[in-house]
Amino acid sequence: MKGKTVLIASYIAMALGLAGCGGEEEVEYGDWVKRSDFEGVARGDAASFSIGEKGYVFGGFDGKNRLSDLWEYNVQQDFWTQKAEFPGAARTTATAFSLNNKGYIGTGFDGNNYLKDFWEYDPATNTWTKKADFGGSARSGAVGFGLNGKGYIGTGYDGNFLKDMWQYDPALDTWIQTTSAGGSKRNNATVFVNGGKAYLVCGINNGSYVTDFWRFDPTNQQWTQLRAIANKNVDESYDDDYNIARSNAVAVLVGNRVFLTCGESGSLRTDTWEYLPDSDLWESLHSFEGTSRTGTVSIYTSTRGFVLTGRSSTYRFDDMWELLPDEIYDENT
Repeated sequence: MKGKTVLIASYIAMALGLAGCGGEEEVEYGDWVKRSDFEGVARGDAASFSIGEKGYVFGGFDGKNRLSDLWEYNVQQDFWTQKAEFPGAARTTATAFSLNNKGYIGTGFDGNNYLKDFWEYDPATNTWTKKADFGGSARSGAVGFGLNGKGYIGTGYDGNFLKDMWQYDPALDTWIQTTSAGGSKRNNATVFVNGGKAYLVCGINNGSYVTDFWRFDPTNQQWTQLRAIANKNVDESYDDDYNIARSNAVAVLVGNRVFLTCGESGSLRTDTWEYLPDSDLWESLHSFEGTSRTGTVSIYTSTRGFVLTGRSSTYRFDDMWELLPDEIYDENT
């Protein structure tokens, strides 16, 4: 579908009091504004979760070492605080989600081994507690989300590409295997929660970028296939401009709206798309304005969404950008 642009009339006053001439200027929505840098060391392939009006960034790789630090961002006061050191192994490509005002970290890669340990972080006491190991195989590049009082981790890579899904009960500290994700196996996929359901999109499977797209309903533990994220429908035009498939994309939540950006598909990506769940369509916005990158994370509050960190070749980043989806892009600001 065509990008979110409008045509507005522009009238340019000409010299010497001559009459203006009419013209049309294309306006592009989706402005990215640079915010306070992440205060930890620059890194890629970290994990993140958000609780209330605060965001958290954990672990990753700084180009030399795998990391195990945790940082909290106070959005309202615009500052970072380092929190209690993670007691487990330093790692990259871990899975993180929030649930019941607590953060959870699990799986990942420590440089030698895939991991399956699972930890709870309580921001009220600034403490970590080891929980029951993840129920599936040790892996990296999985997705995780919290929904209806339960946690979920699935997909990823353990030497093979995966599509299994596991449910965590925090009250019982137990894991059970639930309905596997539909369609393709996938590593480094992207998940987001909207309207009480989870959505699984993107990723890579044996060298191919995945184009099937799925919605998970926790009430019946079932997956429903949605429209593909590539130009698959030859009889309709809505997907003619789709170029969404990639791995390591990041979902950005702004209020009840969902955006997808960054990642890689042979080259690094900056193009940005909004998902419209009511119509099951994607709409392009102005591209991410930071350096093109992959391995980023996002944090969000009830009304604001941010993209930060990531990597490009041998470079790691510590900058943070806020997406203002309804602002008109202005190259001069």
